[in-house]
Parts: sequence; C-alpha cells; structure tokens
Amino acid sequence: MASIHPPIRVLVVEDEMFIRMDVVEFLRAAGVDVVEAISAAEGIRLLERDPDIRLMFTDIDMPGAMNGLKLAAAVRERWPPIKIIATSGHFKLQAGDLPPDALFFLKPYQPAEIIDAVRRLTYAA
Repeated sequence: MASIHPPIRVLVVEDEMFIRMDVVEFLRAAGVDVVEAISAAEGIRLLERDPDIRLMFTDIDMPGAMNGLKLAAAVRERWPPIKIIATSGHFKLQAGDLPPDALFFLKPYQPAEIIDAVRRLTYAA
C-alpha cells in the first residue's frame, strides 16, 4: 500500500477495541499519523490539545452522551477545517445527519476505501 506523504494526523474515534486497532493499523501502514480515542468526549479532548489533527474518522454508534453524529457536528462547529469520515454498521443515515462535506461508509468497509477517502479529503486540490 502506498504511503500518504507528507504524513497527516488523523483522529480515530471508535469504542470497539478490535475495530479501532484494525483502523489504526491500516492507516499507519499507509503512512498516516494516528491518534486514538474510545469516546466522543475523549476525541474532543484530543482535538482541544492537538492542533495538527487534520481529519477525524469516527463511528456513529457510540455509548455516552455524544454519538458520532453529535461529535461530527461539534467538530464542524469548533474546527471547521477538519475533514470528517463517519462509519456505522447499523445507523440509517438521513440527509443532513452529517456536515455537508463529510463522507460516510457503511460497515464493513474495505481499508483501501478509507485510505482513498483520507487521501481525497486531505490532499484535494
């Protein structure tokens, strides 16, 4: 798999450990600098501390007060330049659920799809 150069920092927000580990592994193999969060609240804390994050990859179905949709809305409001990719195996996405420029992938997705989306969103002309 070809690396993404120069490396960009991506925040992965996924509460399911094995799914998160898989996403982190294939993104790192593609040359992406990854930070991980197990909840939306932890993702917000990381975004507040790390101005180098350029893209967020988040699951929609997460426990707690903030799911991935609310997280995407909060990120768009507080950090408009950050690109967003959301995913779910259960959620039925409706128009307007995500910010207009966010991408959505239904689980199970192929790692190559996600890597291509990261490239498109972060290196768009």
